[in-house]
Amino acid sequence: MTRTAAPAKTVLISGASIAGPALAYWLHRYGFVPTVVERAPVLRTGGYKVDIRGTAIEVCRRMGVLDEIRARSTDMRGGSYVDDEGRTVGEMPAEIFGGRAEGDDEIMRGELARILYERTREDVEYVFGDSVATLAEDADGVDVTFESGGRRRFDLVVGADGMHSHTRRLVFGDERRFTRHLGAYISIFTAPNHLGLDRWETYHASPGRLACVYSSAGETDAKNLFVFAPAAELSYDHRDVAAQKRLLADAFADGRWELPRLMRHAADAGDFYFDSVALVEMDRWSKGRVVLLGDAAHCASPASGQGTGLALLGAYTLAGELAAAGGDHRAAFAAYERVMRPGVERNQRMAEGFVKEMTVDRRWKIALRMFMVRTLPRTPWRNLIAKKIRDEIQAAAHAVPVTEYGLPAGARTAA
Repeated sequence: MTRTAAPAKTVLISGASIAGPALAYWLHRYGFVPTVVERAPVLRTGGYKVDIRGTAIEVCRRMGVLDEIRARSTDMRGGSYVDDEGRTVGEMPAEIFGGRAEGDDEIMRGELARILYERTREDVEYVFGDSVATLAEDADGVDVTFESGGRRRFDLVVGADGMHSHTRRLVFGDERRFTRHLGAYISIFTAPNHLGLDRWETYHASPGRLACVYSSAGETDAKNLFVFAPAAELSYDHRDVAAQKRLLADAFADGRWELPRLMRHAADAGDFYFDSVALVEMDRWSKGRVVLLGDAAHCASPASGQGTGLALLGAYTLAGELAAAGGDHRAAFAAYERVMRPGVERNQRMAEGFVKEMTVDRRWKIALRMFMVRTLPRTPWRNLIAKKIRDEIQAAAHAVPVTEYGLPAGARTAA
């Protein structure tokens, strides 16, 4: 006689950025018992601005956090391109720069992480300063050993630990099997707002490189973002920050405009971020009782602008499918992939095109772009171009549906 596994109830989530706390919120509402483990000693509140668009807005509304997100909006007014001497060559309002539609919003990643953490901290166990060391699965659950030496058992394990997911490596193998480098690298850090920007972005492009400095609502400092496409793929340790700072400095060593000063700020930055612009592409996102979520499963690269939305939608969908399947993880994981994968793949295709746009490789192409930026506000087809940009981005933002799961009997209602 075949024994039927008991419905899953306890869930370990590795990663406390966006996807992990969002999943914990929904799992708790459906009556599961989530635990979130995070390698960092405290909640990570740094990072860049992220978009909340399309169907992700409805997920935030259902979580009861949309008003908080809008209260902490970046409120960006627009952006401009400058030449090597810092002269403005063109300006565009936010609706063209960001391709936003009415109802879309933008928030700093750290602020969103804080909102989700505060929304869940009373109901969810968080373990900071630790991480998963080993996973041993059997027919009834997963035995987890932590880096701290602790041991616990869970019904399911979720890897929500980013593009360089340790959970994925433990279960599926070397990340090089699943990541596809798109030829560029990205770096972000905070520095003094010496340009005096107020809810404004300033861009400077040179062949194969793009620099952006911006300051959002309520911020006294500025965020500095750099993208560059070297001739060959770089080799580096993604935890060696000093080496990453040298790579960035080398890439912009001959830069004009404010780049020498910005590179000095990079050397001193305490929140320095550096990574490859890449896609995570997998044939399946689950194996046994372990499933991947967000960038760990399907990173669409920072260039897509949809990573946060996909993380929120994935968390909502995964929890909903587990509830709908009565805790049957096999059925739930399969349904989760069926709902998410078409939209994920659409966003990944869009990301590939955006990377090329961010790292234009010829000066004449940059000059042509500057001409278009300079003349666009005065052209009669300005609205048509803005609509085309918005339509492309909005189609990707609505590519994952918000499935109606309802709440099973005894489930917790939103606070």
